[in-house]
Amino acid sequence: MEEKIKNIIEETADYVLKKMGIDGKISVIKAEEGNDNLICNIKIGDDSNLVIGQNGENLRELQHIIRLLVRKKSESIVRFIIDVNSYRKEKNNSVVWLAKNMADRAVNKKRSVALRPMSAYERRIVHMTLAENENVKTESTGEGDDRKIIIKPVLHI
Repeated sequence: MEEKIKNIIEETADYVLKKMGIDGKISVIKAEEGNDNLICNIKIGDDSNLVIGQNGENLRELQHIIRLLVRKKSESIVRFIIDVNSYRKEKNNSVVWLAKNMADRAVNKKRSVALRPMSAYERRIVHMTLAENENVKTESTGEGDDRKIIIKPVLHI
């Protein structure tokens, strides 16, 4: 079953890219961790900035379109993410690094630290990363594009 799903994702991504006039090498692999079971890696050349967009906005929209098309072709719900030239992987690593550093800062300074506004996906990464840290707690605040995370130290008395 998984091989069939991988083929559907690959073919759908290839179809969408060709309609956009973009040539890419597509591979679907099993995710190492997280709720998304598969990762559709797309390697492209000069058009990567166009496909990724500012702050990954175009990439999120591309993923949405491909997910809708895959859902129509599949009998079951398929969870996967689209990554172009490892942009999302590098971005995730950057968000994890930021979360850990800011948590350390909150604990050392004994005061709350606010992160920059982030997408829901990035906020989820921060919450999941810091859930294991018993010295801090996190909460999201704000509305829409201004929604951000506050990291608060847990003061052990």
